[in-house]
Amino acid sequence: MQALHLAELRIRTMTQLTHLDEHGNAVMVDISGKAVTLREASAEGWIGVSEECMKVISSGSAQKGDVYGVARIAGIMGAKKTSELIPLCHILNLTKVSVDFSEEGERAGCGRKLPDGTEEAQYWIRVVCTVRTEGRTGVEMEALTGVSTALLTIYDMCKAVDRQMMITGICLLEKSGGKSGDFVRRAEPWNGSLSAADGKSVPTDE
Repeated sequence: MQALHLAELRIRTMTQLTHLDEHGNAVMVDISGKAVTLREASAEGWIGVSEECMKVISSGSAQKGDVYGVARIAGIMGAKKTSELIPLCHILNLTKVSVDFSEEGERAGCGRKLPDGTEEAQYWIRVVCTVRTEGRTGVEMEALTGVSTALLTIYDMCKAVDRQMMITGICLLEKSGGKSGDFVRRAEPWNGSLSAADGKSVPTDE
């Protein structure tokens, strides 16, 4: 009975996972029969930095240059290179990629625990990547890759000042278009009561 149950579970799993064929082999999904529609997705992520690091970023005095400017370009490039990083993603002709930052300040209960049991303040930056295309498949992975690349770039730009930076809360916020319809994240995002509107927005050059 247990073997039969496991076999049924395996069949159901392979049916749900579109990147597996009937034998459990990895495949790139054939999307040639899908309709071309407008598709959009947004993803967010957070990075916590020290007070000193936050001042360096905000003032534009980092040794490597404009942290937000470089991270924005990196996020855009990351979204465009998604198919080269995620093996089964399709190559897409993206029509829009935006990367936006907001400085959310200090959050209670989200500081760094020190060896003596005290908590050191940590300041948070929220990053949102939005991607759009007209195509046969969605751009969720592009949005997630874009936001991840932007966050990693912030770390790289600032590690000389703060090596204890923490990246967290990366998730899909919403997507639209396609056969599966619209998606809006039901669970409360990692940022809890904070939103981009609550913080100091960093203007885009576009």
